[in-house]
Amino acid sequence: MLTTEVQPPMTQQRTRKHWLMVFIAMISLMVSNGMIFTGITAFDSSILAEFPEWSRADLKLRELITLILLGLLAPFIGIFIDRLGVRVLMIVGCLVLIPSYFAYGYVTSLLHIYIIHGFFALVMVSCGLNVGVILVSNWFVKNRGTAIGITIVGTSLGGALLAPLFGSWMAAGMDWRQGFQLASIIPTFLLLLAIFLVKSKPAEAGLVPFGYQQQANTQSHDISKHGLSYVEALKTRSFWAITFIAMCTFYILMGLQANLVLHLQDIGFDIQAAAAGLSMLFIPALIGKFLFGLFADKFHGKKILYANLLLMFIGLLGLLFSSAASVLTAVVIIGFAWGGFYTLLQLNAVNNFGLKASGKILGTITVLDALGGGLGIYLTGLIFDIYGSYHHAFVIYIVLCAIALVLISQVKKHV
Repeated sequence: MLTTEVQPPMTQQRTRKHWLMVFIAMISLMVSNGMIFTGITAFDSSILAEFPEWSRADLKLRELITLILLGLLAPFIGIFIDRLGVRVLMIVGCLVLIPSYFAYGYVTSLLHIYIIHGFFALVMVSCGLNVGVILVSNWFVKNRGTAIGITIVGTSLGGALLAPLFGSWMAAGMDWRQGFQLASIIPTFLLLLAIFLVKSKPAEAGLVPFGYQQQANTQSHDISKHGLSYVEALKTRSFWAITFIAMCTFYILMGLQANLVLHLQDIGFDIQAAAAGLSMLFIPALIGKFLFGLFADKFHGKKILYANLLLMFIGLLGLLFSSAASVLTAVVIIGFAWGGFYTLLQLNAVNNFGLKASGKILGTITVLDALGGGLGIYLTGLIFDIYGSYHHAFVIYIVLCAIALVLISQVKKHV
């Protein structure tokens, strides 16, 4: 079918508007993921020291609560993403995160922590991964892989920047309660960006998606209306393969990142070095997310997916047998592989099914990947409490990685 490329007055200023949405989506993931799942772990040893009666599993149950609620809420929030757009949700997420983080400085029981982490689930569905991916997917057709890759860099920036920042506060003698209250200021920046700059779709700014080519018989520039319906997507083998791959890999990564600071302290790192060690997981992931998003725009097929997971498998083997001298090498390999795979997984979820029901599709995928991530965090801590080490937990990571490798063969494009 013949196509004619829409040629709006795409000035340099208007082109920058597309990439501005990518930048804001990246900041959104940096703030939400960094404060709720990665940076927060820098406070763990101080919290456990103040409450010695709490086990690691007791503390790590907080993330399981967040992720289970995230999974339950995601399909419903997906409906709001499809109908209301992402701007309103980002504003709501910030308005919940600011007081919740401040309140963390006043907790006196596990129940208080669990309640706050329940509110964190609302933050994650409002300004987390699904919102960021859908925002940039609405703004880009050409270079969508690059745009999503840059966006997802935000999840790594959260770990690379906030964990060392919070760790340096602890090393300098700041009380962990004061640390939470000071950190509650950070989401204000994202709130201002969402209020004044975010546009859920290009049409709201009088623009069309970057690289959009209009079909001759199509009147609308709105690519969010194209693709499989929700029911049609659920009937495909690809949907369930992607969902279970996400569940397996999220178990691995979330379990590792939530327990890595404690693991590094167990093998001899001080708190500042352990927090910096967490950044060795996320800085390579940052690079992997950008590079493989760029590659995805140039190369098609599943070879890159296989390569990412094989590299992760090698890194996990290295982690299982690592010492204090070699552990960071394994962490770097895992981080780089995960970063690339994370980008490609999100890109496949959008490209394989289209944007017509992307909020509900990504929300449903989130149900199981959130459950997998939450179980990874909690069970990794529980396994340590039982065996006194993370060895058995790392063996489980390797098995799940192998399962995900097999499932890639079932992923196919449907639009």
